[in-house]
Amino acid sequence: MFEFSTFTWIAIFAISAAIVNTIGILAVFKYREKAEKAKTYFMCFAAGILVSTPLIVAFPSAIKSNSYAGLAALIGFLFMLFSNKTIGHYTKQRSLAFGITAAEGIGIHSLVDGVIYTVTFQSSVLIGLLVGTGLVIHEFAEGVITYLMLMKGGVKGKTAGWYAFLIAGLTTPIGAFVAYPFVSHLGKSSLGLMLGFVAGVLLYVSAAHLLPEASKHEKEHSIFAFLAGVTLALFILLTKTL
Repeated sequence: MFEFSTFTWIAIFAISAAIVNTIGILAVFKYREKAEKAKTYFMCFAAGILVSTPLIVAFPSAIKSNSYAGLAALIGFLFMLFSNKTIGHYTKQRSLAFGITAAEGIGIHSLVDGVIYTVTFQSSVLIGLLVGTGLVIHEFAEGVITYLMLMKGGVKGKTAGWYAFLIAGLTTPIGAFVAYPFVSHLGKSSLGLMLGFVAGVLLYVSAAHLLPEASKHEKEHSIFAFLAGVTLALFILLTKTL
């Protein structure tokens, strides 16, 4: 039976993230009202996956590899908290939502996404699939929001679309491919620390940003999109472990 290599999985998901991000940009460019409505459901669905995966898969796996993974998770959470505050300070955006209201934040967020693909798939295909699915799905919402923020900043039409792709779409595969040579040579203990760090990052992204942002633009039945994300994560976990 044919099996993909770790790098192939990373490449598939990193490139898929860029494609879905681009679809979000094109959707809001042509169908702004529908795309803005859909982004809430995408954020809730992705948040459901990205809350579940660190708690039930990534973090327990990290602890098995390194007993200090809990500390690494805390550092990952605090890293995202303070980097968000720093970006908000320098961009003068008091209500800055992680990686979406300034080009600096969006670029950092997308690069981190790429590194996360590399770390999770290097840990295990199961963790990579769960995390990767959530991250790819949330790329649609990120593409929509990036484009809208650039429009609000005075960048118009196709130019805003190209900038959104470069900032939010292209940086994800770049982050994945740049990180791969380094992460692929890590030992089990070091990889456990990195996976713990990633678990903290994912919890922050999902609980502190995707859900609050979705709540600001809450749509009817959006809670079911969140629960569907949780259900999908549990389903993938159960089917892989049976």
